[in-house]
Amino acid sequence: MLKNKTIVVGVTGGIAAYKACDVVSRLRKLGAGVHVIMTQSACEFVAPLTLQTLSNNFVIRDMFQDPKTWEVEHIELAKAADLFLIVPATANFIGKIASGIADDMLTTTVMATRAKCIIAPAMNTNMYSNPIVQDNIDKLRGLGYGFIEPASGLLACGDTGKGKLADVDTIIESVEEYFEDINRDLEGIRIIVTAGPTIEAIDPVRYITNRSSGKMGYSIASQAVKRGARVTLVSGKTNLNRPKGLEKLIEIESANDLYKAMMSEFDKNDVIIQSAAVADYKPKSYSDKKIKKSDEDLLIRLDRNKDVAKELGKIKKHQVLVGFAAETNDLLDNASAKIKKKNLDFIVANDLTISGAGFGTDTNIVKLIDSKGDIQELPKCMKTEVADHILDKVKSILETR
Repeated sequence: MLKNKTIVVGVTGGIAAYKACDVVSRLRKLGAGVHVIMTQSACEFVAPLTLQTLSNNFVIRDMFQDPKTWEVEHIELAKAADLFLIVPATANFIGKIASGIADDMLTTTVMATRAKCIIAPAMNTNMYSNPIVQDNIDKLRGLGYGFIEPASGLLACGDTGKGKLADVDTIIESVEEYFEDINRDLEGIRIIVTAGPTIEAIDPVRYITNRSSGKMGYSIASQAVKRGARVTLVSGKTNLNRPKGLEKLIEIESANDLYKAMMSEFDKNDVIIQSAAVADYKPKSYSDKKIKKSDEDLLIRLDRNKDVAKELGKIKKHQVLVGFAAETNDLLDNASAKIKKKNLDFIVANDLTISGAGFGTDTNIVKLIDSKGDIQELPKCMKTEVADHILDKVKSILETR
């Protein structure tokens, strides 16, 4: 969603300035081009070199420093920006902007831009509740400036109350939400996404499962919602937060639970993305009492589970079917065989032996292989970015039908 977006991050002089480093890093990982402007006070809290390294761009901090290019920097940045994000924003900065004061590079550039400006305040709780500060915030809101509400808690000064910089996740979500309305290219499309592991019970205590964290499926569901789709998420047990904006969440445990959910929901959806790691086998019999340890080896007989993807391929009508292949060897051969066997439109294949790919990581390295044998190789990237590539391919298939 942030690919090819230019975001200017303004950092002002507060103790929360160190959190701007995480914000800049996260925005870069989401594909944004990030430029940082620091006030002189901000430089007392965070070294400009840190933000320069994280943003991969020169940090601007002085109206009169030697320019890096022969352009009027504040005007060029003001024109280039798709969004201004001020994090943290002090009471001083908010007051200057509200009063039309432009006496440093940051305030001058904000005054010169037509881009949206989102402000994340951070200050002492008494300062934040001061009527003057609140009047300035109300004035700026009336002029179209966005605000990310500060959190409540123990502040650096020792006071407790509202004034803490909002959580970094909240700030990133606010940025993403701003761009949502610009890129809702899957508006109205019904998508069902499966995610996480399945669990096959042996007895009330033990079960067979796998290492899936659900991160890939949850990323796909989240990105699909942001792009306007109506999303049903069918999820095994995970430790992840429910993505915002889902039309429906169906929680399952076993492969049979997954099969029943998918058969019930299949005809209601246009796209089925099957990223769950489904157990191929289940115990032949279930013990309703805990199996006690003995001096003998334990033999557990296994039966095959239904191949959910294959069963859906048999009843496929207009739907786009997307499968996943997590392999440790012969990746292309194994993944290509699954496309034909399961009647998929394309498959997302990854090699679990490669660092940065597979279960439990925030990144993935995949190949998108379609039914014609065409292969799109993606470099190591965040799972949110992989999700968007998958959705881009889904969109291109839908457009040909």
